[in-house]
Amino acid sequence: MSKEIKVPAVGESITEVTIGQWFKKDGDEVQMDEVLCELESDKATFELPAEAAGILRIKAEEGDTLEIGAVICSIEEGATSNSSSKKVESKSKEEQPKPASSSSIGEIKEMVVPTVGESITEVTLATWLKKDGDYVKLDEIIAEVDSDKATFELPAEASGILKHVAQEGDVLEIGGLICKIEVTEGAPEASAESDNEGSTSPSSDSYASGHPSPAASKILAEKGISVDSVKGSGKDGRITKEDAQGAQKSAEAPKRSEAKTSVPEKSESPAPAVGSRNERREKMSSLRKTVARRLVTVKNETAMLTTFNEVNMKPIMDLRSKFKEQFKEKHGVGLGFMSFFTKAVCVALQEWPSVNAKIDGNEMVFNDFCDISIAVSAPKGLVVPVIRNAEAMSFDQIEKEVVRLAGKARDNKLSIEEMTGGTFTLTNGGIFGSMMSTPIINAPQSAILGMHNIVQRPMAVNGEVVILPMMYLALSYDHRIIDGRESVSFLVRVKELLEDPTRLLFGV
Repeated sequence: MSKEIKVPAVGESITEVTIGQWFKKDGDEVQMDEVLCELESDKATFELPAEAAGILRIKAEEGDTLEIGAVICSIEEGATSNSSSKKVESKSKEEQPKPASSSSIGEIKEMVVPTVGESITEVTLATWLKKDGDYVKLDEIIAEVDSDKATFELPAEASGILKHVAQEGDVLEIGGLICKIEVTEGAPEASAESDNEGSTSPSSDSYASGHPSPAASKILAEKGISVDSVKGSGKDGRITKEDAQGAQKSAEAPKRSEAKTSVPEKSESPAPAVGSRNERREKMSSLRKTVARRLVTVKNETAMLTTFNEVNMKPIMDLRSKFKEQFKEKHGVGLGFMSFFTKAVCVALQEWPSVNAKIDGNEMVFNDFCDISIAVSAPKGLVVPVIRNAEAMSFDQIEKEVVRLAGKARDNKLSIEEMTGGTFTLTNGGIFGSMMSTPIINAPQSAILGMHNIVQRPMAVNGEVVILPMMYLALSYDHRIIDGRESVSFLVRVKELLEDPTRLLFGV
């Protein structure tokens, strides 16, 4: 009896697949659920398992494109293959002398994307720290996943052989299958590992080596670039779409140079020499895409307005110069500007509560506490960790918290709890040299204060021209909940507290 195996439905929007690689030859004996081949779609690569045990009869070849439901092969159930049985026997004989220190117990542990936060619905697989087929131990870190807020480490949920299901760069929903672990008893011997490495190392001889994916093949064909001239960076040397795009530019460069060398005799006025015109493409991270989406949403869904003022920073600078050494010696942290601004903002927020509020549907939510978000430029993008109850903290506590959060942000170690919430945001573009800007509100908050660089400017003081260190402040706010009087008065109050920092000590 012959059983036909058809191309399965692998996704709602996928109508056809391409046969990437056959793992079994025509006439081979296969077992139930044994992987027969790889199917490639425009989104992912899938494995096709055998639906019965018997002799394989291949109907479609590698590289063929088939529609969903088309017959890809058949299996003659009940038949046996002498050649395959001999191979199995010889293989078993070869394997018998090798003592194994680990044995599979037949259990397959499926690992899914864990829940990492209430508002996070999907993550991106950033990096595999363990290779496919590696032996991993329980709780050993095997991968890193990126969300739109932070990077998380994925620990192994069992000890055994790791089997990758998702690839680096794949976007997975919470609960989506990310890998499997074939649970074993004990670790494999070093000799067995070296044998495995030796058997798998010549990946250049496999089918995937130098073979382009369907998308890459299409790009190379359109540009007339030979597959042999492209080096693959995918699994086992497979040529990916990115490889094809990169090869397109490198392949065209010689043609341009040849044209320049052969045409000058005919051209009357040769074009002036120019520098490199190469370009590169990088996939946006989940964090970058989420920040972009939220910024556009804020611009479209809020009545955002910005008001400005300027602050004389000399009193604070004099105070810091006088006490910074004693402050650092006592508290072990430097006295920066951020603690002054945080304290001033907290006092002003308590006097003008609408600036510390937010809109929730048809209601306004007012906060009696001040959770101050501090914008930090991290390697993977802008993050905004939160200083909780900043109104109750001292100068040294604020400085220590700023240093701690900024350090974790630059190391991509911030947790979800450290970045959620916040009632008001401070952003300091002055450290990069910004003189003036209109910061965008950090939704669902209603206001954000932008700090800028300090510039020595001539100012009129008591009828005389004096050179003072001045800073522009910009308050962007949602006009739906904050009126002009409240926004301007809030900013004036911050200016008063900063220009006379002793007010912060007495609350006046």
